[in-house]
Amino acid sequence: MTDATAHDVPRIGPSTRVVLHDLAVRRDRDEWIVGRMSTRTFVALPAAGARAVELLGGGRSVARTAELLREETGEEFEITEFVADLTALGFVARIGDRPVPDSVPARASLPWLRPHHVRLSLHPALPVLVALLLAAAVVVLVRRPDLLPGHRDLLWSPHGSVVLLSGAAAGWTLLLAHELAHLVTARAAGVPGRMRLGTRLQFLVMQTDISGIELAPRRHRLTAYLAGIALNLSVASCLLLVLAATDAGTTAHRLLAAALLLALLPLPFQCMVFTRTDLYFVLQDLTGCRDLYGDGLAYARYRFRRLTRPLRPGAVRRADRADDPSRRLPPHERRAVRLYSVVLVAGTAACLAFMAAVTLPLDIALLVGAARGLGPEHGLAGNADALAVLVVLGGVNVLWLVTWWRNRRSR
Repeated sequence: MTDATAHDVPRIGPSTRVVLHDLAVRRDRDEWIVGRMSTRTFVALPAAGARAVELLGGGRSVARTAELLREETGEEFEITEFVADLTALGFVARIGDRPVPDSVPARASLPWLRPHHVRLSLHPALPVLVALLLAAAVVVLVRRPDLLPGHRDLLWSPHGSVVLLSGAAAGWTLLLAHELAHLVTARAAGVPGRMRLGTRLQFLVMQTDISGIELAPRRHRLTAYLAGIALNLSVASCLLLVLAATDAGTTAHRLLAAALLLALLPLPFQCMVFTRTDLYFVLQDLTGCRDLYGDGLAYARYRFRRLTRPLRPGAVRRADRADDPSRRLPPHERRAVRLYSVVLVAGTAACLAFMAAVTLPLDIALLVGAARGLGPEHGLAGNADALAVLVVLGGVNVLWLVTWWRNRRSR
């Protein structure tokens, strides 16, 4: 809800009754996840909050809801403020006789894809099939370790432009398939899902917003988080099995080896949980944290302020317990957040240092070399190679900048 429409919200009094939008509710440990799937807005509430939502949704007035909660818990609750918070979240459709202005939900990707179309993606047998395929590939690899690809396998053609363009096409195709796997499994669980470009530090990524999966059973949540990795492993396993049946030195063998390496390359990136990869969401789910990245970042900033306080004359000195943002978290979340903050800081520093020392100088050298390779004196092949480097490498960097700026403005 925007600031412009906030003034149109009716006054909330003791006798006010509200009509809520269609909300989904799931218990999670000592809290309840309550959310609206159409707008992909979700909050964690204590038991009393979830009960208040139930009473308000059942047609009780603000005063009657507060009275029933007092009888059930022995505590007083500010239901008027609670209703205002629900309204700000977009959970309230009507207050009294007046409708509440509503925001337009983001359009889901592939809206024609219905849950019943992809229900099999959540079948319990599917992970077993992926595991069997992976096991078969591992057995073949143990018997023939020479099939393990190396970086030289990417150079399957003597023409650099052909290698670069084919690698970019295959890489983006695999990336799209990876994200489609997330979208399909989430859609099977009833979650709309939306794919878009994003940035993770210096990396340009495609990401799928599957907000709402928090309301699904744990098996479905973990399946949706791990679907992309499972797809990459399945594709790599199939390529390895076919590679074992082809003759070494042939064009088909070289192409399969290059494709195998491209399928495996994204997997180490998934271990970089400080960039909120697929494994980050698995870690967040298993630790029971609500916002592992946000809370970890807040704790890291707190520790940084503590360390630099002697260097800032006049800084306000507060009690440690009052400053520490992790103190408001449950004990199990607090431990996970503090450990994650170390990984977050160390990983981010290592990534940025690698970019400054390796990636950026290499990109600049390649782009400068490609620019110098243009001209009539370099011939058709030389100009084609140089142009391919400028288009692919330069285009990726420009796309990163545009995506970073667009997402920053939207935030």
